[in-house]
Parts: sequence; structure tokens; C-alpha cells
Amino acid sequence: MHPKLFTLPAFDLLGKTLGPVTLHTYGVLLAAAFLAGLWMAGRQARRAGLDAIRVSDLAVYVLIAGLVGARILLVVVDWRRGQPFDFWGIVQSGGVFYGGLIAAFPVAWWYVRRYKLPGWATADALAPAVVLGQAIGRLGCFAAGCCHGRPAHVPWAIAFHDVYAARTVGTPLDTPLHPTQLYESLACLAILVILTWIAPQKRFHGQVAVSYVFLYSVARFVIEYFRGDTARGFIPVTESLSLSTSQVVALVLVLAVALAVPHLMKTQRVAPATPAA
Repeated sequence: MHPKLFTLPAFDLLGKTLGPVTLHTYGVLLAAAFLAGLWMAGRQARRAGLDAIRVSDLAVYVLIAGLVGARILLVVVDWRRGQPFDFWGIVQSGGVFYGGLIAAFPVAWWYVRRYKLPGWATADALAPAVVLGQAIGRLGCFAAGCCHGRPAHVPWAIAFHDVYAARTVGTPLDTPLHPTQLYESLACLAILVILTWIAPQKRFHGQVAVSYVFLYSVARFVIEYFRGDTARGFIPVTESLSLSTSQVVALVLVLAVALAVPHLMKTQRVAPATPAA
């Protein structure tokens, strides 16, 4: 865990004292995730014969909506848990990813209609970009110590020692934990490989997008059992069973995919390629 890349001491500029200035690892990796996502979105758009510039612009809008939505859901979860509002804590946190995903849907729908892009084909181009960004972004979570796992006795358990991370995001120190951030990063990389394999041979528009939603939801549902941070919020299902907010959203999304696939297979079928003469 290395939440700070470096800190510059205070310095004078035009008669004013500035600093100290800290460059956080999470912010750097979030920027890297954004740039990698833009590159992947443009690449997938060109391969699909779409307007790469429009799709890249859409990726920017989706990212902004995702950042805002992730933090809004975090505020809602904290409110349900009776936690006081902490502005700087919200800013420094990555938020709840599903909040970002939900917020991104209406923004993407508006943009696609505004510029008359093929909706499901565009979603297929964006899905690999989103999951690549997640894979990199979770490394930022690992560096910051947020989204940490519960205590573990496995050979690959990770112990965090940075007091700054404990103070800012509540990471337990000197305790072996499941590296859930790495679990999710690896899961996202595996999903990326699957999506890029599906894309060139998809049978209907939207297949890549719904495959992403399904695969990520399943992976996130499982990984949640290894999470140890309590800020996620829990919803009681029975007297003896509670699910995290993310697990409930994952179940809803899996159900949505199951309902959407038959419709997409009928209405968005990809015409088979004409054999060369």
C-alpha cells in the first residue's frame, strides 16, 4: 500500500506560500484508467466501424457521470448507516461503482440519441473500455487501502501499514487481509479478455455489453463476501442473511440481463458476413 507517490514541501510563488503538495497514487492510477479506457473505446469503435471520435467523447461523458454517481450512492449508503456527511472523505473515496454504472446509463442514452449513434453497437464498444478502466482503477484502491478485504489466513494475504491510509479511509493496519482490490482487478482483466474474444464474433448487438454486465455482476457478488470494509451498507434479506448493497444491485442486473438477452437476440441480430467471391 502506497497512498502517496510523493509530497512537495511548501514553496513561495509570486509572494504566496503554496503547499505542501501531495500527489496521490489513487489519483494517478485513476487518470491512467481514464486514458486507457479512452484508448480502448476508440479502438473498439474503429473495429466496429463506428465514429471513434463520437464514441470517445461519449466515454468522457460516461466517466464524469460515473464519478458523480459513485459518490452519490456512497452518500446514500452512509446516510442509511447513520454516518455523518464527510465532504473530503467523499472526494477522496472512489465511491460505490454501481452508483457510477447506474448514473452512466441515462447519460449514455441521451448522448446516443443526441448524435444518432447505434445504441447497442456503441455499448459493445464501450464495455471493454469500462472494464479495462476498472482493472486499473482497483489498483488505485489497493494503493490507497480502500475497499479492503476481511482478515485472512491465506498465503497471499496483505497487511497494510500506512497510518495516512488508516486515517483517511479506515484501513486496518498490521492485519493480514484478503486483497479484494486485486481480486477485482484480476477479475476485470479476465472479463476484458472474454469481451475482446466475443466482440468480433458476436451474434447480436449488445452481446458484449450484456456479457460485461453479467460477468462483472457475478464476480462482484462473489468478491463482496471477502470484503471487510463496513461502509458498503447491508440490506437484510432474512433474519440470518444480509446482502451488501452491491450484491443486491448485482442480482438486479443479472435479472435484467436475463430479460434483455432474448429481446436483443430477436431485434439486434448481426447479419452474417457475406463470403468473398
